[in-house]
Amino acid sequence: MKKAIIVMNELKREGLIKDYAIGGAIGALKWVEPFFTRDLDIFIILIKEPEKGEVMMLSPLYEYLKKRGYNKWVEQWIIIDDVPVEFIPAEGVSKESVENALEVEFEGIRTKVMRPEYLIALFLKAGRDKDIRKIEMLLRQTKIDMEKLKDILRRYDLLKKFKRFMKGQNGR
Repeated sequence: MKKAIIVMNELKREGLIKDYAIGGAIGALKWVEPFFTRDLDIFIILIKEPEKGEVMMLSPLYEYLKKRGYNKWVEQWIIIDDVPVEFIPAEGVSKESVENALEVEFEGIRTKVMRPEYLIALFLKAGRDKDIRKIEMLLRQTKIDMEKLKDILRRYDLLKKFKRFMKGQNGR
């Protein structure tokens, strides 16, 4: 994973992306006890965001990676040093989560990881069973700023879903 983080920092330094943060299960692992996951979800903010109705172009990013020798794909993941990496363009709550991500150090490399309140919002939005379990883990194992979480959920129309989740209906 260290190499993938180095590559992300290079993409930012080279001006191919504006910013990024680690999200998904690996992002949750910053806050909870370890569990299995098979990929690294990187939420990215592009330097030039598309206008409304324009197609988001990730080809410059992939061309850069290809020139660096990263041209093996498995489904939606590009393999970087044996780690399946998925680039997810950030918008809405995921964009805000990148902008407010926590800077951390991983094996001597600076990187950014989404804060738990944003992870909960993103997992709730996805709503899959595995995401619901991650929300449960975050709520049990991490100090959550509930006022901040409720504010995020309110602004992204997820508060009702969270209330149902808290009542035991798993947000459905």
